[in-house]
Order: sequence, then C-alpha cells, then structure tokens
Amino acid sequence: MEFGTIERKIHIEASAEVVFDVVSSPEHLREWWPDEAEFPAAPGGEGRIGFGNPSREGTWVRFEVVDAVPPRRFSFRWTHEEGQSAAPGNSNLVVFEIEPAGTGTILRMTESGFRERGWDEAKIAAEYAEHATGWDYYLPRLPDYAAKVAAGASA
Repeated sequence: MEFGTIERKIHIEASAEVVFDVVSSPEHLREWWPDEAEFPAAPGGEGRIGFGNPSREGTWVRFEVVDAVPPRRFSFRWTHEEGQSAAPGNSNLVVFEIEPAGTGTILRMTESGFRERGWDEAKIAAEYAEHATGWDYYLPRLPDYAAKVAAGASA
C-alpha cells in the first residue's frame, strides 16, 4: 500500500462560510473533532489540540495553522515534536478545501506527510491506519454539526 495521503470528500448542507468556520475555529472544532482546541485561526498561528482528558490519559498534539483563506481553504500542520517548528519532514499537513455545491458545500480533506517523516514501513503503516480510522470516525460528525450551526446562524 502507498500510505502517502489520506483523502476524504463529504457533502455538507451548509454554506461555505459556515463550513469554513466549523473547520477553522477552535470553538467549533471541539464539537466534532478534538476534545480541546487552543490556537489562533490565522497563518502561523500555533497552539494545540487535545484528545481525551489531558489531566489523565489524554493527549495534547501540537498544531500550527498554515493557510486560512475564508471561505475556501484551511490547512494546518500537526504531530510535530515539542520544541520543533512544524515543517515538511517533521509533521503532517491537513488541508480542508471548501467548494459551494448547490444548496450546500463539498469539503475535501487531505492529510499528507506520512512518508516524509523518515519512519520505517511499519511505523508509516501504523500511523496512516490510525489517522485514517480517526478521520473516518470524526468527519461524519461534521455535517450534522455544521447544519446546526447553519440553522443557528440563519435564525
């Protein structure tokens, strides 16, 4: 298997502006993906996202915004080691591309960087599988949440 890039595409019944907010705002991210999110949603913005209860068995993951072009694109690097700046070769790149489609929006998500990390094949396969499983769990939560945000925004 190649293990180079994870790609997912979903249709969301909400405007591109709402979808952009839902994938780029820490407040909204917490509702469908990580349990915690702390970062400025602007290029170069550094922060972290947390899974589980960080005071117990939870995990914090470093997070750096690469691109924020409302309402079309939001990208970030993550999974780099503490004390390092996120860059190709030490982190994965996640890109959300947002495109209006009829009454809703198409969201394309890609995550790349697995092969560039210098890991052996077993580590690449394990990390790729873990992230693919994660996206397959979290991304389906996004359309319902975005629809709720859209309903609140239009009320």
